[in-house]
Order: sequence, then structure tokens, then C-alpha cells
Amino acid sequence: MKLNQKRTYLIGLAFMSICAFWQMYDNVIPLMLRDTFGVNDTVSGFIMAADNVLALFLLPLLGTLSDKVDTPIGRRMPFILGGTGLAVIAMIVLPLVDNAYFANPRSYLLVVFIAVLGFLLLSMACYRSPAVALMPDLTPKPLRSKGNAVINLMGAVGGILYLLLSTFMFTEKNVRYDYLPIFLIIAGIMVVSVLVLFLTVKEKKVAAEVKAFDEAHPEYDLTVKDEHKSAILPRPVKRSLGFILASIALWFTGYNAVTTAFSRYATREWEMSLSSANLCLTIATAGAIVSYIPIGMISSRIGRKRTIMIGIIGITTAFATAAIYTLGGGKFSPFLYVLFVLIGFSWAAINVNSLPMVVEMCRDSDVGKFTGLYYTFSMTAQIITPILSGWLLDHVGYWTLFPYSAIFLALSFMTMIFVRHGDNKPALPASKLEAFDVED
Repeated sequence: MKLNQKRTYLIGLAFMSICAFWQMYDNVIPLMLRDTFGVNDTVSGFIMAADNVLALFLLPLLGTLSDKVDTPIGRRMPFILGGTGLAVIAMIVLPLVDNAYFANPRSYLLVVFIAVLGFLLLSMACYRSPAVALMPDLTPKPLRSKGNAVINLMGAVGGILYLLLSTFMFTEKNVRYDYLPIFLIIAGIMVVSVLVLFLTVKEKKVAAEVKAFDEAHPEYDLTVKDEHKSAILPRPVKRSLGFILASIALWFTGYNAVTTAFSRYATREWEMSLSSANLCLTIATAGAIVSYIPIGMISSRIGRKRTIMIGIIGITTAFATAAIYTLGGGKFSPFLYVLFVLIGFSWAAINVNSLPMVVEMCRDSDVGKFTGLYYTFSMTAQIITPILSGWLLDHVGYWTLFPYSAIFLALSFMTMIFVRHGDNKPALPASKLEAFDVED
């Protein structure tokens, strides 16, 4: 049983473009709001949270909508192409408005900026769920963990592309930059990525091949027929779905609390420099990147659930160790870098397998809907946890960060125990999947 590596990397171009955009968005938009429009941190925080709030409602809606369309170029491709086109238009306009306000501040330009920003977020939402759903659509169920590993790797490449570009483009200190060039470059990367995907991967043709495979192997289908001959999830499968969605919310609550507050925590509790704190997060990201492909291979052998639970144990142990290290009066030490390698590996073990487990429980016609469900629970956690953990940091103490995160990861282990469906089936003989390893 082999994954079509070439096709999967091409499918990953859509996610790569998304991650390049969001890395730029999270870095640049707060600087625009502060340096050009003079928006304070509180208001800026609310504006930056808008993408998560919009995603909470739009991603499930648009994922479900993409399930229902049927066009000559496929179900997902119209959303990917259309969303990219609309986003690129907004990406060109946004820095022009920013420059216009800086040259001649007028209040209506701030209104225009916010309106264009809203349009940009809506445009990105149009193809985020469909783009992520494309991999499960075009990959047989037994291979989806390996496929998701490739997709995550491509997403990391997208983020790194922006970071490398910004390293060379923004070298001066204490200046207000013209961001039009970086917006144009990222927009170009998005357009090229999506066009290459469209021209090289024939969604409808490959989806038909995957559907034929699924029909030939009903043992992978967890749905049953009701009295109206409609496919529904049996009650035990629904229970498993509920528990894994709860697990997703819990581990994102724990993990994102650390990623959101770590720079403040490390500089205060461990007396680290900002660059050393950022290096810890970079090491964790690098650990995840080098782990994605091996994790995909491991999970295909020992199972998705078991791999996730190993990841939960690893990251909970790392967070608990960091908490004990702080309570023991520990300051900066190279030992912390080792700890963050473990965090990166463990997060990769969780992240690579969680989406495939969710979409394993649905019909192929509902992949977009279930992808949206995944984002609903992960985004809800990412909206709530900065507020909840931030309150603890302010009112109890910074020492609470790692115990807080370790507790939520431990709770996710408990809920994962009750997940009985969505895992890998035993591998079929290679000959039965040879069709999916040919080049397009």
C-alpha cells in the first residue's frame, strides 16, 4: 500500500499557500494597525481575533457547501480558485490603503481598511475548508495519515517561505515599512501554487478513482443505511466522533495557551531573552517538521489512536516537566531546547492523525462538513484559551501556564480512551492499491 507522493505534494500546494498567507497576516497586520493607524493593543487584539471568530462559523458552512456542489472541475476546486482570486485582489488593495493613510491620514481610510480586511478574511474562509478537504477526497482512507503528514509539511514550508522573505526584506529597526512588496510576493506564491494544483491534479478524475476503491472495500465505511436508504452514523460511531472532537478542543486549549503566552512567560519566569524564547518555539516547530513524514509512517503501522496517545503522553510530560522546572526556580538552560524538541515531535504525532480520524467517520460526500467540524472545535479552543489562561496569568501568576496546559492535555488523553472508531484498518495487500501510486 503506497501513497502517491507526487500527487499528495501537489495537493499540499493549496495548504502551503494558506499557511504562507496566515504567517504574513499574523505578523504584518498588527504592525499596520499600530504603526499606521495608531490602534491600541486592545482594539488590535479584537481585530486579530476576528479571523478565528469568522472561521468558527464560516469554515463548517463552506465545507458543507463544497460537499454539495458538483462542477466539471470538481467539488473543492471552484472554492479554491475563487477564494484565491478574491483574496489576491484584497491583498493588493490592503497595503495601498495602508500607504494612503500614512501619507494623508483620513478617517474614512481606516473604515476602508477594516472593510477590505473583512473581505480578505471572508475570501480566505471560502477555500480553507475545501482546500483541507481535498486531501481526504483524493486519498484512500488507509493512506490519509501519511497524506496528512505531507499536507502539514507543505503548510510548514509555506510559513517558512514568508519568514525567510521577511528576514531579508525587513532588516531596519524602528521604521514604518511599505508592505506592498511582501503582499505582492505572497499573493504571487498563492496564485502560482493554486494554478499548479489546478493544472496537475484532476480532482474529478481522482475522486472517482477513490470512490470506486471505497465501493470495492465497504469494510472502510463506518456508516449504515437507515429506513430511507440514507447513510447515517451508528450511535457508537457518533459517540467516538463526540469524544475525538472533545479531545481536539482540549489539546488545542492546552497547546495554544503555551504558544500564545510563551514569549512573555519565558522572559519573566526563566529570565530568557526574547530571541532565546523565540528559538524555543522555532525548535519545537522544527521538531514537528522533521517528524511529520516519520509520524505518518509510524501511525500507518501502529494506528492513529495509539500514535495520538503517545503524542499526548509526550507533550503532557514536557509541560509537566516545565512546570516543575519553574516551581524549582529554574532559569534559562539548554535543557529547555531538548524539552521543546519533545514538544514538537509530540504535537506532530497528534496533529498528523487527528483530522484523518475525524473524516474517517464520515461518508465521502461529507468530508467538507466534517473538516469544518474539526475546525469548529479547534478554533473554539483557540478563541477561549488566550482569555482563560490570560486571566490566570494576571490574577494567579505566570507559574500557572504549564500546569494549566498539562491538565488540558491530560484531559484529552482521558477522552481519547473512549474513541473506538476512525483508526487505521490493517493494511491491504499492495496490489489492491497499486492504482493509487501511479503518476498523474
